[in-house]
Amino acid sequence: MAPIDTSKKPIVWVLGGPGSGKGTQCEKIIAKYGFTHLSTGDLLRAEVKTGSDRAKCLTAIMERGELVPNDVVLDLLKEAIIARAEESKGFLIDGYPREKSQGIAFEKAIAPVTVIIYFEASTETLTKRLLGRAASSGRADDNEDTIKLRLKTFLENNDLVLAQYPDKIKRINAEDNVDSIFAQVQQILDPLVTA
Repeated sequence: MAPIDTSKKPIVWVLGGPGSGKGTQCEKIIAKYGFTHLSTGDLLRAEVKTGSDRAKCLTAIMERGELVPNDVVLDLLKEAIIARAEESKGFLIDGYPREKSQGIAFEKAIAPVTVIIYFEASTETLTKRLLGRAASSGRADDNEDTIKLRLKTFLENNDLVLAQYPDKIKRINAEDNVDSIFAQVQQILDPLVTA
């Protein structure tokens, strides 16, 4: 039995390279639809702050620019979804799955995905945006070498994820401005939200 009924509470995977504007769009989606936003990055960073054994292991992996083991991420996601299943109107899963096996494992362990929104932007655009963000945020993973590695890792794995769900993917041009991107998002989500 799945922990949530996706006919009443849709599960939306939000995919896009780092710097594609996913975070901004997720904020707009939360404001309009009241969905619960679960970013694997945020869940991992929160876990790292706990200083647990799991946290120390995660820190080392993230500093090497590698992907965190799937079972760890899935555990964090499942714990978060179950904790919020009662009051949530739907779930935005941000930045997951990062590889094909994660998508399969998610649907097996939690529930089938309702729709996948993919924010598409060129590598040049993403690099430029990330370098701009690095200047203002001081995030350790936003220097040029790490950025190039992250984009390469993302794109190689993401193509395999997308190929697995041809019927559920909605592609959005993320080169556009924030409002026109959100207009595209609303066309996808409005039909899913039952009055």
